[in-house]
Amino acid sequence: MKRPLIAIALLVSLAAPAAGQSRTDQLALLFQEVFGPNGLVVNSESVLPDGSTHSAHFNSGFQSNFSQFNIAIAGQLASLPLPSPASGFTYTFDTTTGTFVRSTQSYGPILTDRAETIGRGRFSFGFNVQFFSFDTLEGLNLGGIPAVFTHDNFQLGGGLADIVSTVNSIEASVGQMTAAVTYGVTGRFDVSLAVPMVRTRLSVRSDASIQRVGTEDPSIHFFRDPDAPEGYGTHRQFFASGTATGLGDVLVRVKGTAFREGSRGVALGLDVRLPTGDERDLLGSGALGIKPFAAVSLGWGRFSPHINVGYQWNGRSVLAGNVKADTRAKMPDQLLFSVGADIGVSDRFSLAADVLGARAIDSPRLFPTSFTPQGSSQAFPDVAFRTSTFTMTAGAVGFKIALARRLLANFNLRFRLSDAGLVDRASPLFGVEYGF
Repeated sequence: MKRPLIAIALLVSLAAPAAGQSRTDQLALLFQEVFGPNGLVVNSESVLPDGSTHSAHFNSGFQSNFSQFNIAIAGQLASLPLPSPASGFTYTFDTTTGTFVRSTQSYGPILTDRAETIGRGRFSFGFNVQFFSFDTLEGLNLGGIPAVFTHDNFQLGGGLADIVSTVNSIEASVGQMTAAVTYGVTGRFDVSLAVPMVRTRLSVRSDASIQRVGTEDPSIHFFRDPDAPEGYGTHRQFFASGTATGLGDVLVRVKGTAFREGSRGVALGLDVRLPTGDERDLLGSGALGIKPFAAVSLGWGRFSPHINVGYQWNGRSVLAGNVKADTRAKMPDQLLFSVGADIGVSDRFSLAADVLGARAIDSPRLFPTSFTPQGSSQAFPDVAFRTSTFTMTAGAVGFKIALARRLLANFNLRFRLSDAGLVDRASPLFGVEYGF
């Protein structure tokens, strides 16, 4: 048991820097900073008949749906795929020779799992680096998401019909370093631990313009601008950004072989995601996650197809509730599935390819719409939210190469196959694995 204990100590040492993580403002509050009362504010110098000063109160779906937008973006940022902690080296005990022999002719998948276990008393240590830079949300370019801000009681028309039209640019990227250890408790039962270190960067820029639909007097609604006549500006840009680094959500896995006959096998497992990452900085989900899963493997010589199916149950998190008020709500569950194959090209080199799917259950979604102010024929691009169940799909191709007898290097490229959800065009992965 000394080797597993040493490996676990290594994982803990890798996670230790999280205690002094660097951070700016809480990333989950960035949208509220830009679009809330301390951000996008319209000024007014008009005086009402009773002598009081008119207050230009504007709102939009961005303001009234902060929690839904956090789920749509932050929830998916916190649910990035971890590389499989399963080992590329799998062994069975040969009773005729009294030695362990490799049980497969390939080094296995990278983001998915196979039915084979590592072997009794065997140990594997892996380290992987991934990078995600997101491009679209529900098919909408994150560099230009429109939103319309309407005045309180805009249905009454007149000066209340003025709107603020915005074009919003969102940059979201995540770097993830994951250390994993797997130990073969028996010849049919493995335990694994994966510890991710996460670096998240989020920036939001809003280019806002006042559309004077119901007024002509620039003093009624304006942005303060010293370069505009009398300081009554029509355009203004609002911006907020932040970066956070620290421990992500730790994953504990148990997997056991339920059926094995020749090159065919079925394994059942359970992943437990611990909410160790700071969800307020988008380093973790903030919710306990439990995923029972099944992995089916087949084999014809060097060609080994596999199928994975699992259901991710998620607990409650402030990302699904109200971050500012510290209230929690349930994060959407997901049905996860994948199909793929790995091919042992040679004794030192294998290829892996997968199609990855996730069906989000009753999750908020963003969709394009338009808004036409009362008394105007011009429609302004806008967005709205709705809750529905949808499927996200991605592809993955990669390879593993033996650098030494017990040392593997791997590379994987994950790419989008659909526009549903939060999407990055391509996400590279680099890693190493040592087994003994």
